[in-house]
This record gives sequence, structure tokens and C-alpha cells, in this order.
Amino acid sequence: MQDYNDRFKNLAEEAPFEQSPVMPTMLEGSTELKFRCHRNVKCWNACCSNIDITLTPYDILRLKNRLGLSSGEFLQKYTVPYEIDKDGTPGVKLRAVEGGTACQFMVPEGCSVYEDRPTACRYYPVALLSVRRSDEFTDRLSFAMVKEDTCFGHQEPDTQTIDEYRAGQGATEYDEKGRGWRQLILKKKSAGPAIGKPPAISNQLFFMASYDLDRFRAFVISDSFNQTYKIPVEEMAELVADDEKLLHFGDRFLRHVLFNEKSLEEHEGVYEARRERLKAKAEQIKAEFEANRDKLEDEKYCAPPGQPGDCGCGDKE
Repeated sequence: MQDYNDRFKNLAEEAPFEQSPVMPTMLEGSTELKFRCHRNVKCWNACCSNIDITLTPYDILRLKNRLGLSSGEFLQKYTVPYEIDKDGTPGVKLRAVEGGTACQFMVPEGCSVYEDRPTACRYYPVALLSVRRSDEFTDRLSFAMVKEDTCFGHQEPDTQTIDEYRAGQGATEYDEKGRGWRQLILKKKSAGPAIGKPPAISNQLFFMASYDLDRFRAFVISDSFNQTYKIPVEEMAELVADDEKLLHFGDRFLRHVLFNEKSLEEHEGVYEARRERLKAKAEQIKAEFEANRDKLEDEKYCAPPGQPGDCGCGDKE
């Protein structure tokens, strides 16, 4: 275990979220966990009264379908945006009740969306740490323990391993469904400053493909998208009908547009046409800049119209 904790010093820099000032002790899935939460525990609902819950794309998919809302409606009513990193990578957190800190889904009996509760809720009091070493291509799951003075679940006699607890809470399914997105986050962080600050359109695409699934579906079936990418008819039919398949397709799409991994096939000539459009746009911007610069150079030597020193260059013919 000591060797494993030592390795964390090299792994932590590539963790997908902002790091705590306190270095956690890294735990393996076989670590024993003494914990149980139930209605008769003295702290019942306490952890839901002051929330700070980051939502994964799969969390949003489950919750918006549970509530019968479009992704856009769910995002507007139940979430707040935040930036995951210094480059402005968009993240989403669960919105608390108006004017308070409690979860909107909390009721006296517990969680009103329990079967579709977010990943973070399933894990508590365990923290998931998805990390990737610089010499590895995929992430590995590690864990840390969260112990708060307000939680009495640690005093319960139930003992099981972290992996057993995760399975019982349905967290393993959520981990698997969210793995592609976690790897995207890790890849963006590990790319570091070498790629520079991404343009706004990159973060907009990331937000849409990750969180606003119904808007992403409309984008995928649009003429402009299909004039760019070759998507087999059978696959397109699945993307239209199946939220989970569309979510995983979003991971492929983002790898293609953000990291140039060529995970999608483009129609012939699309790349060249895009390059020409960008070149023409750059030339237009340059021409407008030159024209404005010449105008400003002329105007700075002229007094305002009607004032002493007015050369008359602004007079109409």
C-alpha cells in the first residue's frame, strides 16, 4: 500500500478535477469499508442538506429521463455551470434549492430520485479518483475515504470492501457508462498548455456533446453534420433512438474534433473545403483590419468636423 500511495504523487497532477489542498490516502477496491446509511441513522438526510455535487453526462441522462424532461430543460432547472480547469472546460453541478444549500430531490423519506441518483451520491462516503499515468493510455480507478463529523454511518457495524460497496450502490455501472467522458477530461488536462487555450467553439461543442444530449441529437441529424461526416444509416438510426449510444458517440465526436483522433470518417474534400473557408475568413479579417487601420491613421491627424484644424476629409461630396 505504501508503494501505491507514493505513486499518487506522480498521478495526482493528471487527476480530472481540481485537487484538494489535503492529499488523500489512495485506497484500492479491496480495502474494507465500515459504513451503512439507513433511515434510522441519526444523521439521516444531513449529507443532502449541503450539497456540492458534480454531475457526469450519464448522471444527466438518467435524471432527465427520470423526470421526463429534455436535456435543456433539466440543465436550466436543476444545474449550475462551472469551469473544470483553467482552460474553461465546462462542467455542471447540481443546483441546490432556491436560497439554500439542500438538494432539490431531498424529501423527509430520503432521495426522491434514488434509483437514478448521481454517481457522487452512490459513492459517498467513498471518493472516486480517476487518474492516468503519463505512460498509460487509459485511466485507472482509485479511491479515498470521506469522513465528516456529521456522518454517523461510519459507526454502523456493516463491513464490506469498497468494490462490494460500489457494486451494491450501482456505481460500477455508472463508472463504465462514464468512462469515455472521464478519459476526455484526463486527456484535456494532460495536454496542458502545449495546445494553448481552446477557442470558445471547442468548449461549446464539449458542453453540447457531454451534457445537452437532445440538442446534440438535433445537431447529429442536421444536414450540415451529415454533409461532413459519413455515418452509416443503421448507426444513425440507433443514435436517434438510443440516448446511451448517442452519449458514447459524443465521446467519439469530441475526440475527433478536439484531439484530431480521426475517430469519425469525413466525406471526401471536407477537410480541404474547411481549410479554404478558414483561409478566406482570415483574409477577410486581415483586410478589414488594414482598412480600419488606414482610416484611423488618417483621422488621428484631423480635428473634429467644424473645429479649428478641420481638414474637411470627413465632408460629404
